[in-house]
Amino acid sequence: MPGSLAQSMALALGLLLVPALARAQTEAPLPQAGAPAPVPGSAPAPVARVDSGLAAYFDHWFDRVREAQESQPSWMTPLVTVTPRLEQEYRYDQYWEHLPNGATVDNYGTGKGLEFIPTTSNEVIIGPPAYETKTEHGKTEAGWADGPTVLIKQRLFSENAAHGDRIVTAFLALSGSVGGRHFTQHTSVITPTLAAGQGFGPFDVQATTGVSIPLARLPGLGAQWATNVAFQAHVLQYFWPEFEVNDTVWLNGSQRGGKNQIFLTPGIIFGRFHLTGRLKAIFGVGYQFAVSPKTQFEPELVPLYDHNWILTARMAF
Repeated sequence: MPGSLAQSMALALGLLLVPALARAQTEAPLPQAGAPAPVPGSAPAPVARVDSGLAAYFDHWFDRVREAQESQPSWMTPLVTVTPRLEQEYRYDQYWEHLPNGATVDNYGTGKGLEFIPTTSNEVIIGPPAYETKTEHGKTEAGWADGPTVLIKQRLFSENAAHGDRIVTAFLALSGSVGGRHFTQHTSVITPTLAAGQGFGPFDVQATTGVSIPLARLPGLGAQWATNVAFQAHVLQYFWPEFEVNDTVWLNGSQRGGKNQIFLTPGIIFGRFHLTGRLKAIFGVGYQFAVSPKTQFEPELVPLYDHNWILTARMAF
């Protein structure tokens, strides 16, 4: 049976809190029936090592990762759309956003970070807060954005390319509120999401839909319903061209309630380049631009930016 979300959180905490306990205690083996008694003055019997459950769990970590990945499609994670696949990697993204009012925002990290697979059906993502700089009318402000973000994936169904090439996964994300004065929403946000994908030979479609719900200031900020669809191809061994549609609807809220923004994102990802052992390098670039709505400045700016260059770099292991 698939591991529960609670189990994944417990495993994630175990990774952070008890690495020093990963080795089991040792003890002398119990004498077996019929075994000769030790001779006085002789060398002590060898001490047998007894593995604890935790030590065995870490010893077989990559066996579980391999099993999880071999039982699902082998597509590439898109630039914007969160893949329904389970991945184990460290990821860094960079955004260069250009706002309709002439301002620019450089986003370092974009909330991406460490992704790991604690069970054969779960993934945990820990994303540190991004660092942002905003330049407007010749004045630059810089600071940390909200975060950190913890996202848990629960894979519900998957088949690899030999058995259907499809997958369905549920996400649950929670983001904190630690951003600087100019870069925070002053509230934590919870985001349940459903994701799915289907392969068609060298082509695949990956999609997510979810609602971001502020845990405070809901009347002003409103809940956001985001839907992302990525159309991807695999060309030769290392080339993954893609085209994404990124749609956000503000379901309510006095700032942007009833508004809807749509971005299109063409791009290409290169990888997976084998480095050593399980380590593989991945990188990609894309260009995101708004197609709807026509720029509105009141009561709040919509779309959030006019266009955006995206760079991604990942180390899979």
